[in-house]
Amino acid sequence: MHLSTIQTRALSDLMRLVANATDGDELRERMALPMLDLLRADTYVSMVWDGERQRFGRTTALNMSEENLRSWDDYFRFVDPLTYPMMQRRKPTLATQVLCQTDLSRTEFFNDFLRRDRMYWGVNVYFYERERCVGDVRIWRNRERGNFDTGEIEILNLVEPAITAALSRLGWKESAPAIEEGESAEATLQREGRLSKREAEVAWLVSCGCPDKEIQSRLGLEYPTVRFHLGNAFKKLRVANRSALVGRVRALLAHQEHGGTATAIAMPGASTEDAASPSAFATRVLRQRGAPQQIRPN
Repeated sequence: MHLSTIQTRALSDLMRLVANATDGDELRERMALPMLDLLRADTYVSMVWDGERQRFGRTTALNMSEENLRSWDDYFRFVDPLTYPMMQRRKPTLATQVLCQTDLSRTEFFNDFLRRDRMYWGVNVYFYERERCVGDVRIWRNRERGNFDTGEIEILNLVEPAITAALSRLGWKESAPAIEEGESAEATLQREGRLSKREAEVAWLVSCGCPDKEIQSRLGLEYPTVRFHLGNAFKKLRVANRSALVGRVRALLAHQEHGGTATAIAMPGASTEDAASPSAFATRVLRQRGAPQQIRPN
């Protein structure tokens, strides 16, 4: 099994997350980026099987729309030809091991659900602690990448025992734990998203609703430089647009809101009031722009 430099780094990141995890939900959420890099894939979904209710829940995903996730729970789980057979195998399984691609492409599930988010080639692994399924990951590639192979199955077989042990040990908490007290939003984005300092600053300002020209003014950068750093942030966080970037940044920073006092990003041109804390700055910017969900066009 040969791993590229990116895959080796992703494997290291994944094992670090597993070793340091303190909450099962947070672990499954934070595994998304390294898992996609490790398996050279595009879409990540993770759920937990509720044996009492006989259905999946506690869903987290990357690069899959909220609408599509809801549609699976509302309807498509009843016509899904893959999930339950793959779960019964109790080992990493390709979608094509359950149903050949030609037959899958003729199903309602493929045409009305998978294709919405360009999910073509899939592999699932369900983490079992004896008879209890403590979580899963469902990884999908776009058609252009080609199907997963035995190499990816070997990788999943390699990491599965450690992830199973961690999820079995951790259980679930009502809220995610706090990050290190005093850590800035910028530092969190650099650490969790593997962004550079400038990429983290730009991503943070975008999440506050700032258009590119305001980011240019605040950071003292040329407009093409802002666009360059923004494009890099898109690639590293695996998002396609500003709205998705906002959601990803907020997810990475969510546990900061549950913890102690955080310091601010040191941004050129920011006022003393803005520098009080990331949340204070965000509140100020968003108040100036109206509703929190509004993303202004460039």
